[in-house]
Amino acid sequence: MGHKIPVAVVGATGLAGQQFLAALARHPVFEVAKLAASSRSAGKSYQDAIREASGQVKWYASGSLDSRMASLVVEEASALDVSGMGAVFSALESEPARELEPRYAAHAPVISTASAYRYEADVPILIPGVNLDHAKLIEVQRQNRGWKGFITPNPNCTTTGLAITLAPLHERFGVKRVFMTSMQACSGAGRSPGVIGLDIIDNVIPYIAKEEEKVEKETRKILGTLDGAGIKPASFVVSCTCTRVPVLEGHTEAVFVELGQPATEEEIKGAWREFGAAVAARRYPSSPEHLIHVHEDPFRPQPRLDRDNEDGMATTVGRLRRDEALTNGWKYLLVSHNTKMGAAKGALLVAEYLAEKGYIG
Repeated sequence: MGHKIPVAVVGATGLAGQQFLAALARHPVFEVAKLAASSRSAGKSYQDAIREASGQVKWYASGSLDSRMASLVVEEASALDVSGMGAVFSALESEPARELEPRYAAHAPVISTASAYRYEADVPILIPGVNLDHAKLIEVQRQNRGWKGFITPNPNCTTTGLAITLAPLHERFGVKRVFMTSMQACSGAGRSPGVIGLDIIDNVIPYIAKEEEKVEKETRKILGTLDGAGIKPASFVVSCTCTRVPVLEGHTEAVFVELGQPATEEEIKGAWREFGAAVAARRYPSSPEHLIHVHEDPFRPQPRLDRDNEDGMATTVGRLRRDEALTNGWKYLLVSHNTKMGAAKGALLVAEYLAEKGYIG
């Protein structure tokens, strides 16, 4: 494996797992040593595991499948031995994650896209540049659970852009209330069971199960403060409506925020532009140059035009204007790439930070 840290990807055949493989191809720090999935894929090469009887290769991530990964034999997730792995990237569904991630964490760090452990008191939900100080909870978690490793899940993909844009406002002006309506991409639902084309074309789906509760709870936890053996959630209220729209990738969110003190338009934009400089300065392989990109064009951001800013790792904001219905009220739109910063690449950026700090290695 040379000087690179060997890692395993679990749930490797699904859409989220494929996004991990795409992000890890030719990565300068990590090298994929093991792949795992369900029993129906176990024992096959990865390329055969994603090939249908018709010959169709079900590779849906951007870029082509790395030839070395394609030849790796897929192991059964429930029997995976992670000893010797520097980290495990988990793209499991929530139910199997609840069972399997602690097994892995007993021996190795687990960086997860699943929601199974997000709400545990000793588990941080990390976003690069926003709350990496919460990583100190890892030691508490290890002590509480007797694990050699740990579990650090990333947020729900809808939470990511909201928390990133609120963080500098909360830090500088204080946040009192947040109202948000999301227009979420179809890829956020995955492919199985996913969203059926005939349901979403010419339509808006007004409900996504458990989504609103996740966003409301996670945003307050991420922007909360480390308090001994846990996190004290931020005191502001979050209220949201989450919808699914016929867009492939990139979540759009209309945000209304009441600040704790007066602020000008230029002060808010300045706070956004300056935010995340520390992550950019570290030059992690996956870090964007700017965590938040501010648009002056009133017709932006748009998912088709802005989701790939900084290779999908920047949250793009625009249409900032006062909201007279709220005290110190402002409103804006954001676009965040749900399958890059909001999923595998965001989790990978967390792992790069944790490796630098000695939590992974």
